[in-house]
Amino acid sequence: MRVASKRPRSQSHYRRATPPLLSIAGWVTTLVFAAPFVYLAWETTRLGNFFDVLGRSDVTGPLLRSLALASATSALATFIGGWLAWLIVRTDLPGRRIFGVAVALPLVIPSYVAAASLRAAFGPGSLIGWVPRPSGFLGALLVLTAVTYPYVYLPVAARLRTMPASLEDAARSLGDTGMAVVRRVVIPQARTALVGGSLIVALYTMSDFGAVSLLRYDTMTRAIFASRLAAPETALALGLTLSLVALAVASVTRKTSQTPGTAPNAAHMRVYSVGKYRNWLIAAVLALVTLALVAPIGVFVVWWLRGGQGVVDSFAALRDPAVHSALAGLTAGGAAMILLLPAAYLVARRTSRTAAAVDLMVAATFALPGLVLALAVVYWVLRTPGPIAGLYQSFPLLIIAYLVHFGVQSHRSTTAAVQAIPPQYGEAARMLGSGPIRRFITVDVPLISPGVIAGGGLVMLSTMKELPATLLLAPLGFDTLATRVWGAAADGFLADTGIASLALVAISALLTWILVLRPAQLVAPLQSASRPAE
Repeated sequence: MRVASKRPRSQSHYRRATPPLLSIAGWVTTLVFAAPFVYLAWETTRLGNFFDVLGRSDVTGPLLRSLALASATSALATFIGGWLAWLIVRTDLPGRRIFGVAVALPLVIPSYVAAASLRAAFGPGSLIGWVPRPSGFLGALLVLTAVTYPYVYLPVAARLRTMPASLEDAARSLGDTGMAVVRRVVIPQARTALVGGSLIVALYTMSDFGAVSLLRYDTMTRAIFASRLAAPETALALGLTLSLVALAVASVTRKTSQTPGTAPNAAHMRVYSVGKYRNWLIAAVLALVTLALVAPIGVFVVWWLRGGQGVVDSFAALRDPAVHSALAGLTAGGAAMILLLPAAYLVARRTSRTAAAVDLMVAATFALPGLVLALAVVYWVLRTPGPIAGLYQSFPLLIIAYLVHFGVQSHRSTTAAVQAIPPQYGEAARMLGSGPIRRFITVDVPLISPGVIAGGGLVMLSTMKELPATLLLAPLGFDTLATRVWGAAADGFLADTGIASLALVAISALLTWILVLRPAQLVAPLQSASRPAE
């Protein structure tokens, strides 16, 4: 007698054979994102010194410090970003619509600019000389947490906006109240967004060079930069080691990031009352916004005012770099949303080896320093015969480098949005006669659009802040605000650094509001659409 399968009907949609076109798109994505790793492995194998380098104490130390900083930053940013998303999306905290914009804006500040403002604000000879200047591990932890917690806040907020109240109502009817509902219902449903955001923070921290250099914390990226000219074989071996660590982190994280779909219904989203803790929570959010956003901007303004430059002249000189930054960011963000959408569907709805390979490769490239990634791209282009070599220092090649480096931000956010779609929605549309294209347009697109746009916005912001890849791959004369900030800071022109940083923050904040924050608020207006629950 045949035994009936115990697999739930709602999950059958995840087990079907992968469509050929989706599988081809997955392998193409894997090969593109694997190119930097192939370059590192090939060059390191050719030199034959990988294991010798790993055994040296000057390598194991930076590796352990990188792992320690990445773990601490990821944990702290996940805690801050997750609780901010809960407070702003699912409570009646006063001013939450304004806070929803303010807490996301530290994402637009480059880590090296935030570190420079920290050094200028505290310590001897600074703006606030009586406060000791944070440096080393503590300084790097504070700066990187301040600029990375929005990577957790944005996807978690998008997930909380589409989480139905029925699950929480069911838990409350069974006797759970308050934090028990959050712990047993809300957190498991938001786990994919939390884990995806924490992964991005960890990989970002491992790849960061500017902040750790300015704050004198010796990590893998500093070791790579220091040895890139004097000992290139050491830099390659270190880059390969960093890539292997990134692959391991992505592999472990992927196994814990599967969340079943639930029926989103933002119109009936439950909002909780903060009660007597209202004033304390407002003060905590204001303190965070002040430290992460207002203080760095204040330092930029002081630098600019001390230089005595006029407003019109200062911004007129940055017109072309501002246009270039916006053009590169919008192009890279749009390309990521479109080109990585098939990969997100493959990872979210299939359990094949192709899906696993795509997820690992897309995630791991984020941990590679921009310098290493740019060198890999230059290597492949210049050594490829035919018209490919002509792409060197061209705009399309620059966008490809941005896409490979920051694609995981769009991929993780989109994957979380696709995983949140209930399988029964597609089954119902199929039973009503809708074809795949119509189901995608009428069912999937309205549900995943907040996550897709948020992911593309993250790619856009990271692109506007990227420095090493821009310096090596940008066309001649294609200055960006990031290169202007770096050049002015390297030459010691603090006034120019301040005004360029202000322009970068202003343009990034405007685009963030238009492309990320405003659409999310339109999807799930909190005013009058929810009822408070004690």
